[in-house]
Amino acid sequence: MRLPVFFALLLSGCVAASGSQLPAGSGVAGVMRAGPHGSAVTIVLMENKDYNLVVGSSQAPYLNKTLIPQGALLENSHAITHPSEPNYLALFSGSTQGVTGDQCPVSFGASNVASELIAAGKTFTGYSESMPQDGYTGCYSGLYARKHSPWVDFTNVPASDNLVYHGFPPSPATFVWITPNLCHDTHDCAVSVGDKWLAKNLPPIIAWNKSHQGLLILTWDEAAPDANGKNQIATVLVGPMVKPGSKSMQDVNHYSVLHTIEAILKVPCIANDCTAPQIKGIWQ
Repeated sequence: MRLPVFFALLLSGCVAASGSQLPAGSGVAGVMRAGPHGSAVTIVLMENKDYNLVVGSSQAPYLNKTLIPQGALLENSHAITHPSEPNYLALFSGSTQGVTGDQCPVSFGASNVASELIAAGKTFTGYSESMPQDGYTGCYSGLYARKHSPWVDFTNVPASDNLVYHGFPPSPATFVWITPNLCHDTHDCAVSVGDKWLAKNLPPIIAWNKSHQGLLILTWDEAAPDANGKNQIATVLVGPMVKPGSKSMQDVNHYSVLHTIEAILKVPCIANDCTAPQIKGIWQ
C-alpha cells in the first residue's frame, strides 16, 4: 500500500483548500507569503521633507510616475521626533539613544541592526556619499554629515563597514544603507535635485533586487520642522515581494520599518521596535 503518498496528497489538498500559508523552507511550492519576506534589503534615506512636499509633487516626477507605481506607498508613515539625528538612530538601533539634537561625536555600544546581522553571520554596509574616505569618523566634510550615518556612532560596527558611496555595488551586503550627500538628500537642495539623484541611483538597486529577492526602502528621516506637527513622511517599498501600485494607511514609523527589516533578514528585534507593528498589507 502507498499510504505515505496518499497522506501526503491529502495534506497538500487540505493546504490548498484552506488557503493556509506555510513558512519559507517548508518544501511546499507555490504558496504565497503575505508577510514580510526576502533575502536582502537596501534602504535610502532622504531629508527633511513633509509627505505632501514630495508625494504628488511636480518636482518629483521619478518618485511619483515611476517609483511609486512599481511598489507600495505608505500613506500614514511618520518619523519619531525632530531633529534629524535621533531619527537615524531610531531606525538603526530601535532607540534614539537619548539623543535629542544633532550631536557629534557620540558613541554607543548598544545593539543595532548591523551588530545583530554580524552576530547572525550576515553582512551590513553603510554607504555615505561625499564622505572623504572609507572608515571616516569626522563630523563634517563638505557635503558629508556624520549625523546622517548612524553606524559610525556604534563601537560594535566595524570601520570596514563604513564606506564611501560611489554607486550600488555588484555584490551588496545582506543589508545596505545608503545616505546621499546633503544636497542629493534634499537637506540643502530642492526636491527636484533629489528626485534626479533617485532616478539615477535607484534603478540599479531595483534591477539587482528582481533576481535576488531584495527589497528597496526609500524613506525620509523627518518632515520639515515647521510642518503641521504630524511629522508625516513618505515611505516607498519596491521589490518582487511587494504588490505593485499598492497603498497602505497603516500607522507606521521608523520603528515599524526597522522591525520589518529584522523580520525579513531573520534577526532579533531591538528595543522599541519590538512593540512596533511590522508593515502589512503590501506583500505578495
